[in-house]
Amino acid sequence: MNLLYTVVSFLVALGVLVVVHEFGHYLMARLCDVKVLRFSVGFGHPLAVWRSGRDRTEWAIAAVPFGGYVKMLDEREAPVEPADLPRAFNRQSVGRRFLIVLAGPVFNFVFAIAVYSGLYMYGLPEARPILAEPTAGTLAAAAGFHVGDTVRAIDGQPISTWQELRWKVLEASLQRKPLRVQVDNEQQHASTLVLDLSSLPELDNDSDTLGRIGLQLFRPPLAPVLGKIVAGSPAERAGLRVGDRVLAADGRALPTWEALVRAVRGHPGQPLQLTVKRAGRTLLIETLPEVVHANGQRIGQIGAAPLLPKSSADKIFIRVHYGIVAAVAKASRKTYDIATFSLRVLAKMVLGEVSWRNLSGPVTIADFAGQSARLGAVAYLSFLALISISLGVLNLLPIPLLDGGHLMYYIIEKIKGGPLPERVMEIGQRVGLALLLILMAFAFYNDINRLFSG
Repeated sequence: MNLLYTVVSFLVALGVLVVVHEFGHYLMARLCDVKVLRFSVGFGHPLAVWRSGRDRTEWAIAAVPFGGYVKMLDEREAPVEPADLPRAFNRQSVGRRFLIVLAGPVFNFVFAIAVYSGLYMYGLPEARPILAEPTAGTLAAAAGFHVGDTVRAIDGQPISTWQELRWKVLEASLQRKPLRVQVDNEQQHASTLVLDLSSLPELDNDSDTLGRIGLQLFRPPLAPVLGKIVAGSPAERAGLRVGDRVLAADGRALPTWEALVRAVRGHPGQPLQLTVKRAGRTLLIETLPEVVHANGQRIGQIGAAPLLPKSSADKIFIRVHYGIVAAVAKASRKTYDIATFSLRVLAKMVLGEVSWRNLSGPVTIADFAGQSARLGAVAYLSFLALISISLGVLNLLPIPLLDGGHLMYYIIEKIKGGPLPERVMEIGQRVGLALLLILMAFAFYNDINRLFSG
């Protein structure tokens, strides 16, 4: 059932993002009066086909769901009736062809902005940027951070949520530059600390960068009472319920939630017997924590969150929501930041400054799709927006076979006053295919490596 949930979540995500991307090409082609012959979601044998519109465009859902395409009238692919020649793609100006190809990635970004705008207007509870005590020997400890410090600004830019803090630190970690962090301690005394990231190791997809730096979210002491259980998680499969109070793990008393977390983390892939108090009865429930990797270590997780009293919730969380104009502006900025961050990471991968293990393939993406779907609609929509941005960035890379490769050809054609020779474009296609195969090989290797390592 868990695997089915993951597969369905992945296919839905893939279908949505393919439709968004290809609809950009389709809509711009229609605006440029180019005849569209087929809009296909997926490749291979069509499972469902229907026609509509004045051009009787064929709409298809095909058997292989990994992608899609928009087929336009083009003399290079098939003979064209004389009456339709003005509407053939290859007869369009360089500017029109450029816009039609560019529209696909642009729609990926527009979709992300729309999703983030909706979430910002809806309003989300976000964690305040309050820090836990940093681990001894970390960069945060060396900088002088302490438990209860609230981050107010980084390099002069105001910080109001943990996500904003995380993003600023991740951006700075790519450049290995020092950050000036303004904090208020628990006594409300303000100070400015310098977080020097010059000695931070390379980014690694399998590790928690903020954790290595020593920046951890503050969590108040909580009772080991379950407040939320993730659908399809080991906790749900074991029969745990919201409201259960966990008294012991393998016979060892658990006075706090942190003690329960330590017990679960210490049993990756190993049975753990929990003593649970439920409605006045004491039960023995065996769980099997799933194996995950964090900071290079195998740890266990069961997919449960603590019950948070209102007093603690008010201290830790802030509800953030915006009006439509502010939401769109903030969503646009977030989309831009994620896109440029992705490009910088790719550039540093090429230069060898960032590990190629950050590259993910379909298996990892499917896993994240399933996890985010189990966490709820907000998490799943955020996942869709993030992957849509990644798809847009990937397609804009100047690699033949991708949209960015075609855009590169059109720019050269505009500069030189004519299209590139067929032979040059043929070689470019082969080079592009080789580059894509290399990227896919790295992505699949990373997927398989993560799969077998848990």
